[in-house]
Amino acid sequence: MTTAPPAGAPPRAALISPSPTSVPAPEAPPAPAVRRVPLTVAAVIGVLLCAYVFVQHGAKPGVLLLLGTGLGYALFHSRFGFTSAWRQLVSVGNGTGLRAHTLLLGTTATLFALIIGTGTGLFGSTPAPSAGPLGIGLLIGAFVFAVGMQLGGACASGTLFAVGSGQSSIVLTLFGFIAGSTLAAWQFGLWSDLPALDPVLLSDHVGWFGSWAVTVLALAAVWWIARTVQARRNPPPVGAPPSARSTLARVVRGSWPLAVGAVALAVLGAAVLLVSGGAWGITSAFALWGSKLVGFLGGSPETWAFWQQPGSAAQLSGPVLADKNSLTDIGIMIGAALASAAGGVWTLHRGIPAKTAVAAVLGGVLMGIGARLAGGCNIGAYLAGIASGSLHGWLWGAVAIAGTWAGLKLRPFFGLGNPKPTDSVC
Repeated sequence: MTTAPPAGAPPRAALISPSPTSVPAPEAPPAPAVRRVPLTVAAVIGVLLCAYVFVQHGAKPGVLLLLGTGLGYALFHSRFGFTSAWRQLVSVGNGTGLRAHTLLLGTTATLFALIIGTGTGLFGSTPAPSAGPLGIGLLIGAFVFAVGMQLGGACASGTLFAVGSGQSSIVLTLFGFIAGSTLAAWQFGLWSDLPALDPVLLSDHVGWFGSWAVTVLALAAVWWIARTVQARRNPPPVGAPPSARSTLARVVRGSWPLAVGAVALAVLGAAVLLVSGGAWGITSAFALWGSKLVGFLGGSPETWAFWQQPGSAAQLSGPVLADKNSLTDIGIMIGAALASAAGGVWTLHRGIPAKTAVAAVLGGVLMGIGARLAGGCNIGAYLAGIASGSLHGWLWGAVAIAGTWAGLKLRPFFGLGNPKPTDSVC
């Protein structure tokens, strides 16, 4: 015997049905013609740089550059966002992006457990999990980073793929990101001794299978909560970017479903771990680039306490094109340029409003400082931490939600809009 819902109650959708939205999702507009000049330039730069890295620094750095290119290609074609996903969730309750995060995190956690649990590595590397201390720096850094995301318009990975696709305002965000990262490295002594507890890795207590199981169950709970919130708030749908019509053409000319992007990013991120022994990261390279510039201009970054930590001196003195995160970062920009040009949407945006430019730089500075305080960004702390079974990744994500709320309150002061329940898309 079944019981009918009370009169006037909203219908309860099955878990496997699409999440409800206030209006149907719009159909993707057709992709414009291929931008042949940007495509050719990006391809030539990619080939020449890859050949140089392989010849000068060897196969391992060369493979990392190729993996970064794949990451940029997948990020752009799937428009896989962290900033927009949290903004849509907090502002109107659309959890589509956050549910895509759970797929990315769960797939990455599965691959990490297989790789790290078996000690499998390439090029002589030994894979290691990403774990960070649980302290004041993590909490402040994640909050500040999330505020910066909403002002700057992109997260760490989003900044790189937006720059690669020609978005001029995000170039300003990248400059601010590098400046903030360098400032935090210079002032390492101000925040390095903040109170903190030792890292907590689930695998140290329940083994790698137990760690994987707990992580996947927790992600399933997050997926269900995000879907429940969306069902109750009935938000506008996520907008659809331009795309080719046939399935085969969409591989090259986008857009990809978020689920496809999540799986592709998980596989490529796991490959970075397999090749280098460390998880995919982004923001440490920004501190390196800025410090290199300081040294070029006559400064002495090698005297900073930040670069005197174990292993850091070698990173600073070594070539940028032999640095793991620098290689994948550069590759992301090249891959995004290839993807956006092939999809016909690569363009340079001109006439950036003054308020937007200020927000972009300020947001980048806040993200640079926040990433260093927290020991990572949405990739190095949130993605790599949760996938490794580290508690600091979960704390980073939770605090980032609060920081997103604060960032949304600040956006209107810079002329930046927020999604509203009455919008046709969010």
